Amino acid sequence: MAARSYLFVPADRPERYAKALAAGAGAVIVDLEDAVAPAAKDAARGALASWLRGAPTSVIVRVNAADTAWFADDLALCGHAAVAGVVLPKAERRSDLAHTSAIAAGKRLYPLIETACGFDAMRTLAGAPGVERLMFGSIDFQVDLGIGGEGDELLWFRSQMVLVSRLAGIRSPVDGVSTAIDDADRLRADAGRARRLGFGAKLCIHPRQVDAVNRAFMPSEAERDWARRVIEAAERAGGAAVAVDGRMVDKPVMLRARAILDEAGDEPASTAT
Repeated sequence: MAARSYLFVPADRPERYAKALAAGAGAVIVDLEDAVAPAAKDAARGALASWLRGAPTSVIVRVNAADTAWFADDLALCGHAAVAGVVLPKAERRSDLAHTSAIAAGKRLYPLIETACGFDAMRTLAGAPGVERLMFGSIDFQVDLGIGGEGDELLWFRSQMVLVSRLAGIRSPVDGVSTAIDDADRLRADAGRARRLGFGAKLCIHPRQVDAVNRAFMPSEAERDWARRVIEAAERAGGAAVAVDGRMVDKPVMLRARAILDEAGDEPASTAT
């Protein structure tokens, strides 16, 4: 099952790695980029390298951008067996993804869409070999485009990411972070909006955000109940027309119901006799 939450942890704070891994996130991203000051980049990479030698589980690594002085050394580290994937910030060129795959062979790739150029190149990036899913660097994206809000102002851009991912046949994209760590209502609203738009997961910047994000991307009990009733009603009808909650159950409705149950890991009660 695809991860619903991706939790960042600064690479230069190795004492926080274990806490991040225990937070219940679908995946942990050790961050060599934004979370680490330029003067601490080399030490942070060294700390991560030391940890990887005895890593109890795999992690994803966000490297520094391809046009920086740290990219080559970051990428060399990502060949380690305990690195499951690479987040490429400010992704704009398919050639950078190909180079990443050549050095970190077999690792899943996560292009981070943070710029106008990256957004313009999304179809090319999403179709590159090894890409697992797109990620939205919504804060940097707003800065690059001079956008003054993160709600309706980004609606079209988010919808395009979902569309491009579907056309490329990759997993649904990952929404950007919510910076209000202690605002549970805001976090739930942000995650709920992302799910309704077709996103499949969200980036997290603190362990306290993980549980709410995981819950937001799971079908609700009401959705699961509806899906079970749809499947059971269709089975009882044996191919005849049937309605649930006043709505005709046709093939698209059945597919939606089955998708909800698959996502939740549920099975409808059998009506066979």
